[in-house]
Amino acid sequence: MKIAIQDTYPDDVAHCYGCGRLNPEGHQIKTFLEGERTVTRFTPKPFHTAVPGFTYGGLIASLIDCHATGSAAIFKLLSEGKTVGSVPAPRFVTAHLEVDYLKPTPLAPLVLFGRALEVKERKVVVATELYAEEALTAKGHAVLVLMPETMRKG
Repeated sequence: MKIAIQDTYPDDVAHCYGCGRLNPEGHQIKTFLEGERTVTRFTPKPFHTAVPGFTYGGLIASLIDCHATGSAAIFKLLSEGKTVGSVPAPRFVTAHLEVDYLKPTPLAPLVLFGRALEVKERKVVVATELYAEEALTAKGHAVLVLMPETMRKG
């Protein structure tokens, strides 16, 4: 059984609007390892509309951002010889995010694929592709860093 990386985040850092399992108002995306890449699937709701029939660009950026942070955690675990679910996931935050909108994204089920470009001790660089109706509609490039301890409560 595959485990989503977000389901292994420690409770004190599982509240993110995009990927936090403990945020009932958020997107609650789930990112999985499939082969050598990561995959997230998300179906926008009608209120995620930019103009009728098309997905709001801010949502696309948010999905790419949170897919990348989850991917960074997966790729970091793999670099250490660990598997998803074997230990609590390391929590990454975004240091830099670029999103290229290649064409309008229909309001349809979305699939995001991620691959590691670089994995270091505290930094992971992830490239993401977002597809709708089997067409590549957006790409992202993200630099993720391990979350500083100052962001944890208590």
